[in-house]
Amino acid sequence: MASQGTCYGVAFRSVVTTDDTLFQETIQFYHKLGFSTIKDFNKFKNSDNHLLSVGTSQDSIKEVWLEAFKLSEIDGQGFRVPQQEAANKNQSQGALLKVRQVMSQTPLPNESLNVIYFTAALNQIISKFPSAKKITDYLYILTDPLGNELAFTSFASPMDSNPMTDASCFQDPASATTSAGSETVNASTSAINLLKQSLAGQKKKKIAVMTSGGDSPGMNAAVRAVVRTGIHFGCDVFAVYEGYEGLLRGGKYLRQMAWEDVRGWLSEGGTLIGTARSMEFKKREGRKRAAGNLIAEGIDALVVCGGDGSLTGADLFRHEWPSLVEDLVKEGTFTEAQVAPYKNLKIVGLVGSIDNDMSGTDSTIGAYSALERICEMVDYIDATAKSHSRAFVIEVMGRHCGWLALMAGIATGADYIFIPERAVPHGKWQEELKQVCQRHRAKGRRNNTIIVAEGALDDQLNPVTADNVKDALIELGLDTKVTILGHVQRGGTAVAHDRWLATLQGVDAVKAILEMTPETPSPLIGILENKIIRMPLVESVKLTQSVAAAIENKDFDKAISLRDTEFIELYENFLSTTVRDDGSEMLPVTERLNIGIVHVGAPSAALNAATRAATLYCLSHGHKPLAIMNGFSGLIQTGEVKELEWIDVENWHNLGGSEIGTNRSVAAEDLGTIAYYFQKIKLDGLIILGGFEGFRSLKQLRDGRSQHPIFNIPMTLIPSTISNNVPGTEYSLGVDTCLNALVNYTDDIKQSASATRKRVFVVEVQGGHSGYIASFTGLITGAVSVYTPEDKIDLSSIREDLTLLQENFRHDKGENRNGKILIRNEEASSVYSTQLIADIISESSKGSFGVRTAIPGHAQQGGVPSSKDRVVSSRYAVKCIKFIEQWNKKNQTPGSNVDAKILRFTFDSQGEKISTVEHEDDSAAVICVNGSHITFKPIAGLWENETNVELRKGEEIHWTEFNKIGDILSGRLRLRDEVAALSAESN
Repeated sequence: MASQGTCYGVAFRSVVTTDDTLFQETIQFYHKLGFSTIKDFNKFKNSDNHLLSVGTSQDSIKEVWLEAFKLSEIDGQGFRVPQQEAANKNQSQGALLKVRQVMSQTPLPNESLNVIYFTAALNQIISKFPSAKKITDYLYILTDPLGNELAFTSFASPMDSNPMTDASCFQDPASATTSAGSETVNASTSAINLLKQSLAGQKKKKIAVMTSGGDSPGMNAAVRAVVRTGIHFGCDVFAVYEGYEGLLRGGKYLRQMAWEDVRGWLSEGGTLIGTARSMEFKKREGRKRAAGNLIAEGIDALVVCGGDGSLTGADLFRHEWPSLVEDLVKEGTFTEAQVAPYKNLKIVGLVGSIDNDMSGTDSTIGAYSALERICEMVDYIDATAKSHSRAFVIEVMGRHCGWLALMAGIATGADYIFIPERAVPHGKWQEELKQVCQRHRAKGRRNNTIIVAEGALDDQLNPVTADNVKDALIELGLDTKVTILGHVQRGGTAVAHDRWLATLQGVDAVKAILEMTPETPSPLIGILENKIIRMPLVESVKLTQSVAAAIENKDFDKAISLRDTEFIELYENFLSTTVRDDGSEMLPVTERLNIGIVHVGAPSAALNAATRAATLYCLSHGHKPLAIMNGFSGLIQTGEVKELEWIDVENWHNLGGSEIGTNRSVAAEDLGTIAYYFQKIKLDGLIILGGFEGFRSLKQLRDGRSQHPIFNIPMTLIPSTISNNVPGTEYSLGVDTCLNALVNYTDDIKQSASATRKRVFVVEVQGGHSGYIASFTGLITGAVSVYTPEDKIDLSSIREDLTLLQENFRHDKGENRNGKILIRNEEASSVYSTQLIADIISESSKGSFGVRTAIPGHAQQGGVPSSKDRVVSSRYAVKCIKFIEQWNKKNQTPGSNVDAKILRFTFDSQGEKISTVEHEDDSAAVICVNGSHITFKPIAGLWENETNVELRKGEEIHWTEFNKIGDILSGRLRLRDEVAALSAESN
């Protein structure tokens, strides 16, 4: 049995079953309650009857509509008295029930209704249903044949404090059963809230959320997500102010949060509920006091956002909880009856840490924001370092984890890094450092950048400080400066990634609490590649702490192996492209390749960063990187191909646009000419960086293999487009940079909108026919509404948005931070343009609020690539080079047949072509992220099965969840329900 969602105002419910007997029994049950049949539809008998079929569901075999009459006064002749003339004003809107029978091949969702009905004659309900369960004198519960729980009360209104027991002036009470619209009222003293609290087994869930340890950007987004998701699911949510210290103090430090309390928190840095380390909480006596404070408020679930120390304390707290509660009873603080509902504590962990030091998750809340600050500062420092030909040693945070130093080293093109997990050899590291810096200077670099994690050390556990590094460089004769970035790394607002991560993890934390049982291990909410995951908190903490233990034991191989695979992979990539560019990784001459790199389509921010990483990896392994200048049209028209040198690309890590040129021309413009030049320069592999044009070009090159054997070389596409519309993958290079630009843009707009109190901005974003950017931006900016090509705009949706905006402003009551944003994708509609939507809303608002448009335009494509895009581009580029290397190793040619090696086929004795590579069709592929996996997907299968060629995007809409979560957290669903309730009251 499944049901329709929550209903407000007029009581409407739809229930469904596949069982004919249950279908009939349900109808009879409601008839006995006083419902009357107003429509009886049978698909096989009445499908041609337009009057009967209108309003019925398409999958219904049978459908019966039942209605309970409105509760109203009757006069002496038995006629109803109009409501406006009635002495009793407690008249409701009636109750409508739709009972459906369907033919389903899959099990129906196991959901049940929970609704409260009002009747003026509760005794007659009880007499007809002796099995009714008594909760109070004014509340009874029945269960219908489908398992739905129905409560009946004699409170006439949600706000009543006295029940109505006199039914003498009303019609037959058996027909007077009708909805009280219970869920439309928020007043804590209302009758309905009292009734809800008295329902057996329906104790309202109370959740507390806290931030602990060092602050990190994104913590406020996490708290906002927990608060609003909890409220959405009917929970009371409390914020614990000042971390564990607040748990110990209780009282005002445990504050119940309302929906409006977290408005504007997405764009705030730090943590607005505060954080403090507590030595008292480390003692059992302190934890017992904290338990008492939680029980006093009725809280038995806690979401903790902090580092490994905070989460370790949280898990210990949960483990000790039963014994702490037992002690509180023995001491007389509580009775057994008072603690009975709180025998177990539910704990969910969110990792808020700029160090990204938690094992089992790819990134933690705040890590990419801190990395962005570091990259920004190092970019500034590099500019002055080049001017004076200086060396700079930059110390970043990371006492036990080198993630920030490693990622900053990759993202800023540093010469050398020092991290705790890979200790440098005592007394020898100075010489290697000098050699690397000298070698890079000899190649033409004017400056040197060294990144040092604050916890860096040598293999004898001696600290390696920024000053130690400076002294070594001074010995080399370099003018060297030291910069310690310090707490600037924690500052500022969260970047797009951290707002998204914190939001999704906060939502999942609430869901985890609602799903947990006493036997469920405390989960940690993490992320693997692009997928939110849950893992046992205690195991993640143990793994994290074992890294520090391994370092202490000088087992550095184990220390780095305990980090996630991405960390290890990127560390090896950094060594290959930077430290080991001395020829030590050169491949045998027979394995060295000519690898082409081409940019196709509109520019996106990470094209140069990816090209740089590919080039440096090629050079360190003996491959020849060949840049195809100005895309395929440039190759066709001029044949210009440039062999890239180290100095050509060394500063491309922070350059936007395309240094080798790009355009929207595709390979099919002249495959013959392209094949000629590929064969002329003897390409062994090709990397295409681009969006849908690059995707199309890869398909065209693959299809051209039968006519042009040179195209049998391994070819791969790195999706690079802000539209994120490449089929088969969930992430494209340039997207993060675009989203960061939109975050900054919308933050400024919301500030402007808030300053004028009542103003709405309709913001148009790019994305083509893909709504990814619009949906993502709407989620991380708290937009009221998002218009995407996947959900067509019509007048009814605009009308709803107008109503929701009016209701939204009505709640604000002149408070700060109340500017509203609507996000519209550029292709969301060919009729309802951004300006037209703004004009419609402005005209319909009748001056109650101002409406403006904002179009960031091509600013979304430009700018300096974000730190995340730089790191990801480096990872993907190296993966693609390895992909090409592996496919070339499969090219088994007989003897020294050079032509066969180039063409990838030979002839047998009968003159038949024989491929020298098995399954070669798979060698033309796209590097894709799907959930927690990175794979190379063959272009042939993607084009055939996952591509919408007309709309230039994939068939799968992998960001649908963003819209659902956005509707919850922006308050859209909540406001929609309130508007419906108000509409019902006015009818």
